[in-house]
Formats: sequence, C-alpha cells, structure tokens
Amino acid sequence: MDSSPFNNLPQDTLHQIFCHLPLRQIAAAKCVCKALRAALSSASFHHLLHTQSRSLPLLALKTSHRHVSPLLTLHSFDPAANHWLKFSLSFLPFAALHPITSSNGLLYLWASSPQNPQKALVVCNPLTARFKTLPQLGSAWSRHGAVLAGSLSAVLVLTELAVLYYSENGNPNFTPNWLKFSSNLPSKPRSPVLVSDFILTLCDVGSPWRSQWAMFKGRIVDTDKAMQWVRLERREWGDIFDILKRPRLVKAGSDRKVYMVGGLKSSYALQSACTTILVLRLDLDTLEWEEAGRMPLEMYRCFVESSKFKVFGGGNRVCFSAKRVGRLALWEEFGDGKNAWRWVDGVPGSGDVLSRGFVFEARLDAVL
Repeated sequence: MDSSPFNNLPQDTLHQIFCHLPLRQIAAAKCVCKALRAALSSASFHHLLHTQSRSLPLLALKTSHRHVSPLLTLHSFDPAANHWLKFSLSFLPFAALHPITSSNGLLYLWASSPQNPQKALVVCNPLTARFKTLPQLGSAWSRHGAVLAGSLSAVLVLTELAVLYYSENGNPNFTPNWLKFSSNLPSKPRSPVLVSDFILTLCDVGSPWRSQWAMFKGRIVDTDKAMQWVRLERREWGDIFDILKRPRLVKAGSDRKVYMVGGLKSSYALQSACTTILVLRLDLDTLEWEEAGRMPLEMYRCFVESSKFKVFGGGNRVCFSAKRVGRLALWEEFGDGKNAWRWVDGVPGSGDVLSRGFVFEARLDAVL
C-alpha cells in the first residue's frame, strides 16, 4: 500500500468510502494490508458504523486442543459468498486460544499463556479488537464443560454434575462472578443448546451395553438452587430416538424449533449400519417432529468409511465433517421450506482432521 492512492486520502474520506460497503467486504478489506486494517479498526470508523446494525452470518471453526494455531486466527466460512475469511485474534494477550462458541456478535474462547497455564474464559469482538476476561475458572471446566452463551447476562458452563452461571446485571455496585449449583442430569449432557431462557440437551439413560437417548429441558431460574430438568417425551414420538445413531442437537433459527441430527439406522440391531444422515426438526410449541433433510446417497458415501462424524451449525445451516473427507458437507434450509445440500471446499488445515465449529454472526456493533 506504500504507493497506493489510498495513502493520499484523508482518513475521514477513507471511512466514508468503506462505510457504504457490506460488512462482508469490510471484513475482507481488513485482511488486505496493515494500513487498511488499522484504518478500518479505528474507533472513529466503528463509531461511524455504530448506528448501522449489520451482521454477517458465518460458520466458524474451532481450534483443536491438540493443534493450536501459532497465527491466532479464527477461520470462518461465509455461506452466502462461498468464501473463507480469516479474523486475526492477535490483539488477545494469550499464546493459546480455543474458540468454542459465540452469541450476539461476540466470540467466546478458552485462553491460556505460558505465564498462566490456567485456562480463562475470554469474550471478544474480533472485528473491533475489544475483549474481556471473565472471572477465573479451573482448567477442569474447559476440558469437561460445555459453554452456552446467550449474552453477557447469561453464560453457562454445563457438566453432568454441576452448572456454572455467570451474569452481569448492569448494577455498578454489583461484582459479577460465577454461581455454582447442581445440574442433576442422569448422565453426561450431549450437544446442549441454549434456547431463549432454557437449555435443551440429550442424555443417555440406557445401560452400559446399549444406549438409549432422551431429551431434557431445564429453565434458567433460581440459580442458587439445583437445576430442575423435565424429560421431553410423547407417546406419539414412538422410536424417534432409536432410529438415529449418535444423535446431536443443533439450535435452529427460531426459538421455537430445534434440529436433531444423526445417522439413520437400517434396523434396530445393536450394531446396525446407517443408510444416510437424517435432519429432524422439533416444534417446541407442539412437540411434533418432522423430517427436515436427508443427506443424498452420493454425498453420504464419503462418510461411510469414517467411524464417526462431527455436526455443528445453527440458524438454518448444519455442517458435517469426517476424517479423510477433506471438505465439509453443508445442509441449508430456506424460508420457503425447501432445503439443499452442497460441499464446502478449501477447509483450512489437514483434511484428515475432524472439523468442529459453531455459528458466528459477526457484528461491528456488538459491545462488551
């Protein structure tokens, strides 16, 4: 950019040019060079955009605890543009970062450094380089707890035995901290999701020899007491949990619906093979299930040789990853009730690694 005409423009003029671009193009421009990154990361530019609420729905990849990126970068896929984006996390004063979830434009990460190996939960906005470290937790929570975030007023870390709850109530005289209470779950929670003011999770209530999955719902109230769970079940559901292998919950775009994804078994036998991957949708008002999508057989053949696959997503998108596939399978549901499957190429890293991720709705106006 040393010889670029942009260097001759006043910063105010540069800001006026870029403020009319979609957020997708602003994020891409910040990756061009240090000069543009500085100009588009300035407080004055963010103030100019603050009144313009824009969001960019992305699918972000988690960093494996075994493979920590030295570049401190968040890799995200833009489904609308069919393009991968990189967000620098170098503004965070930590050597090891593990992105885990996001909410309302904010990114949540487990972070540590050689000087302080104890993992801390950090929340930040990668677009504005603002961050906050939440009160210290033990490292065991980062290994065994699932982090659920609705906002800074509702952050939970959920395990089989306990729940940690963090809240900021806006009172300047109140010092926010973690509240701990019993979770009272029958087994380890699988793929818990935070929907409005309650949690949905799957638990194995079967025997050591055969899994039997059930869905539980717990409301976030009276956090000084034990968590109270209700098992969601109806006679009309029949064998809905028996036809899926390794079921997972995925949060839908509406607070009144949730997806359940798993391999469709060919029979009820203990080691029965799967014929494809099924996406079911549950209406939380009527508690009625319906099929939302079914992976095409030619796509599913790429997953057959893998012993397991990973599922992540949210809103109206679900991603699937497996070892040795080298790309992601993406299912999308549209407003007219139709859905489509496609491949996502160019996944960062080795194709032999299982990709994990979450939905990240990037926003410049997301504040801590």
